[in-house]
Amino acid sequence: MAGIISVSRTDLAQRRQKLRRQRQMKIIQAIWRTFAITGLAGGLLWVAIQPVWMLKAPKQIVMKSGNKLLSDQTTQSLLVLSYPQSLWRIEPSAIANSLKKQPTIAQAIVRRRLFPPGLIIEIQERVPVAVTQTRGNNKVTIGLLDASGAWMPLEKYTSLNPTKKLPNLRVIGSPKQYCSYWTQLHEAVIHSPIKVMEIDCQNPTNLILKTELGNVHLGVPGPQLSEQIKVLAQMRPLATKFNSGQIEYIDLKNPESPLVQMNQKVQKLTPKIPKNI
Repeated sequence: MAGIISVSRTDLAQRRQKLRRQRQMKIIQAIWRTFAITGLAGGLLWVAIQPVWMLKAPKQIVMKSGNKLLSDQTTQSLLVLSYPQSLWRIEPSAIANSLKKQPTIAQAIVRRRLFPPGLIIEIQERVPVAVTQTRGNNKVTIGLLDASGAWMPLEKYTSLNPTKKLPNLRVIGSPKQYCSYWTQLHEAVIHSPIKVMEIDCQNPTNLILKTELGNVHLGVPGPQLSEQIKVLAQMRPLATKFNSGQIEYIDLKNPESPLVQMNQKVQKLTPKIPKNI
């Protein structure tokens, strides 16, 4: 019995000693791990503060733009940056947000470039598709509209793009009057074989297009816009039968029953709709 007790005490002592060594090894490993992490962080900090990681001149900024309406010099003039500046102190997201506040820029992505040190800036420009004219408070405001319906001041655009030609399409009316259906309307107009020079949105109950056939009344804008423009295209032969002075306006409020107002007389037309449309 005494032998069994002696062996048990010896075993317990060995286990305690083994656990003590394990705890010591864990402490040593933790110390080494702390030294390694501190050394790595210090090394990275030392590398980061070296003069090589500095933005010293605009030539270190690489501009990428798909549309090329804005020159690299123009876009760089919009950047709020001082030189020299540590590359690590620059906040790419802040620069991107400041660029997106510009009315001529739709999207902006800014990234740091490590080798060689610099910045990469990608922008998506707003391409104007129409000149807008808004009347209010006894004055006329001129602006520009892109395909998505975003409005931009004409002065701001021309100051950044003094040599760019303005769109031929004109839109009259407040943007809030046509913003809800602008994308659908613009898509239909640009794909129509009938040339549209002006879109009058001043009357919310009657959208009017100024076309090569004359004025076209579409009524209250709605989901039938695409169908109305399609029917208008089928009426193109009118240009060869009548001169512009004979047609007062074309009424497409009901695209299934188009009307032509001709000098105090309304003539009902039933256009032939191709089977493949």
